[in-house]
Amino acid sequence: MTLIDLTDVHKEYLLGTNVVPALKGVTMKVEPGEFTVITGPSGSGKSTLLNIIGCLDRLTRGSYKLQGREVGQTDFDDLADIRNRTIGFIFQSFNLIPVLDVLENIEFPCVVRKDREPKKTLRERAEQIAADVGLASVVHHRPDQLSGGQRQRVAIARALVTQPSLVLADEPTANLDSVTSQQIIDLMLRLNKERQVTFLFSTHDPRVTVHARRKLSILDGKVFENGDGAPATAEAH
Repeated sequence: MTLIDLTDVHKEYLLGTNVVPALKGVTMKVEPGEFTVITGPSGSGKSTLLNIIGCLDRLTRGSYKLQGREVGQTDFDDLADIRNRTIGFIFQSFNLIPVLDVLENIEFPCVVRKDREPKKTLRERAEQIAADVGLASVVHHRPDQLSGGQRQRVAIARALVTQPSLVLADEPTANLDSVTSQQIIDLMLRLNKERQVTFLFSTHDPRVTVHARRKLSILDGKVFENGDGAPATAEAH
């Protein structure tokens, strides 16, 4: 089953009395297990597209199916539940909670669910994921005691703790030095292979782009395969 299926998706914003188009008829598919990067200049629509795919915002018109379910016009309460159970997020600014330690930050998306799982089960999974991403020795540290690379590893672990089908990453290496960036890229490639989690990135970083198994570009609110004007479907890969 196709994981992401966008058909003629438009997103428009009101700026005063003016309608500002951000996405202009995006059609694209992403299959399970992909490691895909989206590139494009600032203002091209990358963040808007990720917000739509991540169920952080709703499209103006068109169709968005996630794992075969139409979610394009779903109400915000249902979108929140979909986000929590299907999608993990990695942000360039990490977005960790400063008063929580590493394990508590990792567990947080599951703690805020309506139907919480047993604490012991969640803690065991968080500890395992922390070990998987190289954080076993700092699980009781708070964010201000961690390096930038360690904070991004926490963000990755937090994205995985809900056992998502899809992880969205917005400029995941933007605030990291070159050595740490490569370590984070290698980690995500390994997790993609071992856990079969689909990764979809937006980035300006050629160090990320060169490792992508599929490349999309966005320009003026339209998405293209490899920047060549071909439709952005997995079959074109």
